[in-house]
Amino acid sequence: MGTVYSSILPNHEEFIRKQRIFFVGSSPLSADGHVNISPKGHDVLRIFSSTEVAYLDLTGSGNETSAHLKDNGRITFMFLAFEGPPMILRLYGRGNVVLPGTPEWDDMAKHFDILPGSRQIIYAKIETVKTSCGFSVPFYSYNGERDTLQQWAANKSEQDLEEYRKKKNSISMDGIVTPIGDSIVNFDN
Repeated sequence: MGTVYSSILPNHEEFIRKQRIFFVGSSPLSADGHVNISPKGHDVLRIFSSTEVAYLDLTGSGNETSAHLKDNGRITFMFLAFEGPPMILRLYGRGNVVLPGTPEWDDMAKHFDILPGSRQIIYAKIETVKTSCGFSVPFYSYNGERDTLQQWAANKSEQDLEEYRKKKNSISMDGIVTPIGDSIVNFDN
């Protein structure tokens, strides 16, 4: 029942834009490393072209996707129809991390509403798009965004956020130093 495409088609883009949540999957090259799947809410995803997407990544308790992209670049996005006709859409590609203070950040950040706690932009070049039926995905109703993370970040100073990221976002659970960790090491030296 699945169909494979080489790029995001206009009907895929329309479907993606309607979704209130998406999931990001990544893993390290190491066979015994942890596979990570992260849910993403808010209006943080941008489609730049039929083969390029990016999302504004907010400060969280871990930074696995960033570490995995540094390790091997592989990333998968998954979108599910919780309302309307059933469908699952996945984007497979190679990504990288764009940190604040870089020319790439200055170029990409203008496409986003910068939210409290923004820590990086995850950019991906899409190689494969796959749709599948989604027949078993249940219906769910959207009741609104949680603002807990944004409130938490808004109540922190920039120095507090930097200290938190240094402690929680510099090294993955598998011991991979993230680009945030690299920037702290390079900044401290």
